[in-house]
Amino acid sequence: MKILANDGIDKLGQQALEQAGYLVLTTKVPQEGLIDYINHEGISGLLVRSATTARKDLIDACPGLKFIGRGGVGIDNIDADYAREKGIAVFNTPASSGQSVAELVISLMFAAARGIYDAGGLMPSKGAVEFDSLKKKYGRGTELRGKTLGIVGFGRIGQTLARYALGSGMKVLVFDSFEVKHSVELQIEGYGTIEVPVPVVSFNELLSSSDYISLHVPKQPNGNSVIGKNEFKHLKKGVVLINTSRGGVIDEAELIRHLDEGIVSCACLDVFINEPHPSDSLLKHPKIIATPHIGAATLEAQERIGLEIASSVADIMKNRVTF
Repeated sequence: MKILANDGIDKLGQQALEQAGYLVLTTKVPQEGLIDYINHEGISGLLVRSATTARKDLIDACPGLKFIGRGGVGIDNIDADYAREKGIAVFNTPASSGQSVAELVISLMFAAARGIYDAGGLMPSKGAVEFDSLKKKYGRGTELRGKTLGIVGFGRIGQTLARYALGSGMKVLVFDSFEVKHSVELQIEGYGTIEVPVPVVSFNELLSSSDYISLHVPKQPNGNSVIGKNEFKHLKKGVVLINTSRGGVIDEAELIRHLDEGIVSCACLDVFINEPHPSDSLLKHPKIIATPHIGAATLEAQERIGLEIASSVADIMKNRVTF
């Protein structure tokens, strides 16, 4: 059986699949040529990340596909329900990237609080001649301790982020559209594990009470933003917004307007509408810290994703589970 990992796969995952008897192809096929390639090569399984989409046209045109898997948390780039109706299994890897995404979020929060992103960029060109002025400009940072972090979406990533925030001395508020845990477990080396309660509040209360807000939600079915024009009205002045989930869950036009007006003091964005061609107005805005969709891009996370993919493929092909 041939499997096409069109957006790549970690070596450990590839080795696990090959040891199970699959031929794993890592040729990067352009989207417009994907249907022809799948049919010509007799591909039975398609693995993607964010770059490749598997929509209705591909599903209809590739009857030999037995499964489509995404190395990541969401499956927004796959018409999953339609594929399942056609008897194609669809799966993702929700357990693998929580740690890496949470660490990116907490690092972005520290960068926003201390001006690290701007200061670090200016030091090579101006540090030698404008050291004192830069020191004055970036000498008014703030601490995370004592601040309130609002987490929108309290799945694996949100819970892992809450542990980091609590360990940094922050207060944590949670909102989720579904019933979620009201606590997280903190494992402290030498002291064991303790259960820490986390308040679950209304969305408006989270918006109005949080100094930092981090979103961990899927793309909305109706295409609406989670934080749009109405939600911006409830934000606490000076809030920092962090989006590492999906482009568009924060209304980008409204974000720029509220950054310019000083309601939002900083935004940290790892995802954008129209990737891989995000808006210049976002990338060049002086109050935005931008990263190129690297939330799950750690060596450790990619290894876990590859192994989770291999495990899911094994389960599907042995008919032990239905995804």
